[in-house]
Amino acid sequence: MINKSESPKIIRWGIIGCGNVTEVKSGPAYQKTEGFKIEAVMRRDADKAADYAKRHGIQKYYTNADDLINDTEIDAIYIATPPDTHKYYGLKVALAGKICCIEKPLAPNYQDCIRIYEAFEEKNIPLFVAYYRRTLPRFEQIKKWLDTNSIGEIRHIRWHLSKPTSEQDKSGTYNWRTDSKIAAGGYFDDLASHGLDLFIHLLGNIKEVSGISHNQQGLYSSQDTVTACWAHETGVTGTGSWNFGCYEREDKVEIYGSKGKITFSVFENVPLFLNNEEGETALNIEHPENIQLHHVQQMREHLLGNSIHPSNGFTAAHTNWVMDKITGNI
Repeated sequence: MINKSESPKIIRWGIIGCGNVTEVKSGPAYQKTEGFKIEAVMRRDADKAADYAKRHGIQKYYTNADDLINDTEIDAIYIATPPDTHKYYGLKVALAGKICCIEKPLAPNYQDCIRIYEAFEEKNIPLFVAYYRRTLPRFEQIKKWLDTNSIGEIRHIRWHLSKPTSEQDKSGTYNWRTDSKIAAGGYFDDLASHGLDLFIHLLGNIKEVSGISHNQQGLYSSQDTVTACWAHETGVTGTGSWNFGCYEREDKVEIYGSKGKITFSVFENVPLFLNNEEGETALNIEHPENIQLHHVQQMREHLLGNSIHPSNGFTAAHTNWVMDKITGNI
């Protein structure tokens, strides 16, 4: 934590893996957050690392992660690599005693998540995970409706997500998101994790869960269709279906209550709908340009001791437990 008796210092961040996700979604959010500064980035390709640093006004770049992690001018590390390297880099950051934020999912499996979580807990070092939907105003509005009993007692949540087969999938071009060694559930691991983590934030931890997963298309090694049912500790039940070879894209969540219903999308910028005895309310709450902005700003508030960040190693590990139960990995 930052010593609040002194003037808050600038926290100097280093990024491991400055790929597409850091261009708009996350990287600029660190630069726009008061008290944060990106001091250095790391990418194995020196030309790409240098280009990223130049375009984003960052002083230093590395091609070796150890050099960045052990840089004495770096206070915190954002790991933005594919999930199969999260444990490898995360344990190094914990050993170095530095604040860390890791992209979601925290790791490819629950066991690795627990190992990462425990490494930071043992040293009492803050560990954040980029499940940024927990902090977006769009979903904070849904939580407000739920907390104020706008639909009465919450009974059930249902989510269906589907999309057509991509040209990349049809071509057989390599994609780590559909490599079973990195993401056993394929796009389910990458996309459904966002929604399931959000539902846990809104409705509480999940205590029972089961699922069925298959590879219907045979285009890659991971699964491409998943169905699940679960129960939250609060007694709310849930069902979900995810298919990545359907005719059209659909992303629809419905939360049913004793006196109404909330309908929304996890990924699409479409209106939120509240239907209850007072009629229908539709709200269109746009995402910020840099979608991780609120997530990053709340990390700063957490480090100042002003609030508790809602996404950490413990919560992210629980989300992985749910996904592993659904896909039969535990």
